[in-house]
Amino acid sequence: MHELSVTESILEITLRHAKEADAARVTDVNLVIGQLSSFVGESIQFYWDILSKETICAGAQLHFARVPAKFHCTTCEQSFVLAGELAACPHCEGVQLELLAGDEFFLQNIEIEENL
Repeated sequence: MHELSVTESILEITLRHAKEADAARVTDVNLVIGQLSSFVGESIQFYWDILSKETICAGAQLHFARVPAKFHCTTCEQSFVLAGELAACPHCEGVQLELLAGDEFFLQNIEIEENL
């Protein structure tokens, strides 16, 4: 259910930037979601469709760019992209891992139609 509050925030940010740009309508919203993020795109889309009704965001398409999880092993100094479930380093089986990417969640940009 945390997707509801996140979607409310996305809508608020989108509306604020659309207003600053004097948008007539928001057509597309581009979001970045890391592999390890707990957010579910389908749930965000569901709430977006409900919350954006009767705003200039109504009907805007949400696009989700997925970022794979990438780790750095401090044991062998190798970096790797997580192939599936969280596991030890595939190079040395070490478990001293630093997350480099994959927990992101942010609004990358919006596309609008301008007022004439």
